[in-house]
Amino acid sequence: MSQQLVERLQREFGDRILAATGMHGDESVTVSRQDLPLVLAHLRDQEGCEQLSDIVGVDHPERAARFEVVYLLRSYSKRHRIQVSVDAPEDEPVPTACGLYRSANWHEREVYDLFGIPFSGHPDLRRILCHHQFEGHALRKDYPIEQGQECTRPENLFSDEDIAHAARRANEMSSSPGAVVDELHPSDLLTINLGPSHPATHGALRAECLLDGETILDARTEIGYIHRCFEKEAEDHTWAQVMPYTDRLNYCSAMLNNSIYAMAVEKMFGVEATPRAQAIRVIVSELSRIIDHLVCVCTNLVDLGALTNYWYLYNVRESIYQSLEKLCGSRLTTNYARIGGMSHDLYDGFEDEIRVKLQELEQGVTDVTKLVARNRIFLDRTVGVGAISTADALNWGYTGPCLRATGLAWDLRKEAPYSGYDQYEFDIPTGTNGDTQDRIMVRMAEMVQSRRIIEQVLQKIPGGPVDLDDPRMVLPPKAQVYGSIEGVMNQFKLIFEGIQVPAGRGYGFGEGANGELGFYCISDGTGHPYRMKVRPPCFPIFSSFTSLVQGRMLPDAIATLGSLNIIAGELDR
Repeated sequence: MSQQLVERLQREFGDRILAATGMHGDESVTVSRQDLPLVLAHLRDQEGCEQLSDIVGVDHPERAARFEVVYLLRSYSKRHRIQVSVDAPEDEPVPTACGLYRSANWHEREVYDLFGIPFSGHPDLRRILCHHQFEGHALRKDYPIEQGQECTRPENLFSDEDIAHAARRANEMSSSPGAVVDELHPSDLLTINLGPSHPATHGALRAECLLDGETILDARTEIGYIHRCFEKEAEDHTWAQVMPYTDRLNYCSAMLNNSIYAMAVEKMFGVEATPRAQAIRVIVSELSRIIDHLVCVCTNLVDLGALTNYWYLYNVRESIYQSLEKLCGSRLTTNYARIGGMSHDLYDGFEDEIRVKLQELEQGVTDVTKLVARNRIFLDRTVGVGAISTADALNWGYTGPCLRATGLAWDLRKEAPYSGYDQYEFDIPTGTNGDTQDRIMVRMAEMVQSRRIIEQVLQKIPGGPVDLDDPRMVLPPKAQVYGSIEGVMNQFKLIFEGIQVPAGRGYGFGEGANGELGFYCISDGTGHPYRMKVRPPCFPIFSSFTSLVQGRMLPDAIATLGSLNIIAGELDR
């Protein structure tokens, strides 16, 4: 379908489509900067591309037009996706896409921050991951990786003009014919910091809220508190050495990150893992989804004051962690998957142990559902709070449980099956209102479906090796290393030079715990990624937070934030 879309674009725009390429199942067209808004508008309005999933910046210092900007678009209604690429000479602006997609705001800010590419017409073009005192652009090839920079003073997100504008807007909204309303002055408003020193923001998020009493008139968010520049580090390490870094993305479901990253690199080779490795990846991925949902639901309910539920579910999470720790030797950052397979097979008794823990999960979910499903306090705090429609969610870049809570049954495990997910039966839980209650209950239902998937895999898990027989990417057995010069040299080259991924590019993605987790990989044929762009699910979701809380009470912001499940390691990278 994507190839047919490219053909339609070529018929529509003729020679304004400067190039069309297809690689690893990803279709891409190149257009000029001047034609970009027209092409993006056509894709949205005529081809059903409701969502701008991500924007990727690439630095090519050797080119006359130094930078490349790649737009990843997806159609949910017509089930196709396409990439649109433009070249951007240094210091020459690219037209903003903010008027077409709300998700473009933060994506363009990220490209501007890390590459210095300006976007003309952007409403708020400033840094987003690096701090406001940062000099230079971290993802340019000529920026030294070891050059860190300190931030010595905080940034005020609201100006006096912003506060005055909010007061005027509040007066306009509150006035009605015949009503007597006291005029609100800027001096009547109060700005407070919701985080980072707040239990609900976990020391890593900040929202500066503009309050009229306890009503939020406006809010501005700041992120980047634990930004480690994962993507810069990836360029400085081999493809295999990136694997432990993926643990530090969504550290609540590290094995999901491992598996999706491994698949992204395998896609560049045009290979798939062995049937047994795929089955193991499904098991550990669904266990990771469960423990991620558990911590989200648990902490969200604690933020609402419902502590009892925490113990019903958190004990189950701890029990699953014990098995994962036995499996890979580590608890939180697992480093279990490998490019081409897994680090090792399951241990004896793993299957029976997991079956017992899935029964504990069933009991815990049942108990908590009974406690909250018809609880008056829970319903008052969640129903209608932080609600968003399906159309708006797509426009903001929502995926995963937060999107399904709006009523759209979209799950990449069914829409673009991988690792044998098409062999298993499971349902896609959805909500109706896209509010805090729906987001919590969708995750509760998804844990039941993950349990269902794992039980099916355990019933028919295939035998055989967990690694491909492919010396290009898989370390040789120790017997070969110790017993032959070929084995020694193979291991030496894979370790010191790195896996030589074929030159080209590809976008590998899967259904992470928070939604679509993707890795846009560019290889120049060496042992290091030339460019590694992470598409973190909660980055576009958190960009909508200010719109969700405007006009709500301050406690509603806490309830909403927890239901979005923002993981700072994934958000900031």
